[in-house]
Amino acid sequence: MPHKRNPITCEQICGLARVVRANAMASLENIPLWHERDISHSSVERIIMPDSTLLIDYMLVKFAELVEGMLVYPERMKKNLEITHGLIYSEQVLLKLARAAGSREKAYELVQGNAMRSWKSRKDFMGLLLADETVRNIYPKRRSVAASIWQVTFTM
Repeated sequence: MPHKRNPITCEQICGLARVVRANAMASLENIPLWHERDISHSSVERIIMPDSTLLIDYMLVKFAELVEGMLVYPERMKKNLEITHGLIYSEQVLLKLARAAGSREKAYELVQGNAMRSWKSRKDFMGLLLADETVRNIYPKRRSVAASIWQVTFTM
């Protein structure tokens, strides 16, 4: 992907993470033999311990370099988040409403209906939820609906 700045470094870190995870599996397979402590698992340990520690050290160095050189554009990030008119928070809103409504199905119907209206009309998802009388009835006060939904939004 030519538009990405560090695809090789990221691919290396991800690929090596799979190797370390596989080494962890080999280590876990040694656990049943610990009470015996014979020579049967030392061969595995002689390979996976130094290999894994070296790989993890290398991965941490590469990750630190990646993060140090990272360019972050907060305004662009904010703009990208706003493109959805708040729809990216629909799952969290669903979970919050499901707890309050006592029914995931009911909450799903409410959230999906408002999400579809938001998508089609390009109106703010939060505003549509706050205007929905059924949503307001789940929470006794309008303020608590807003507070709950905003809490979801800003704790992501």
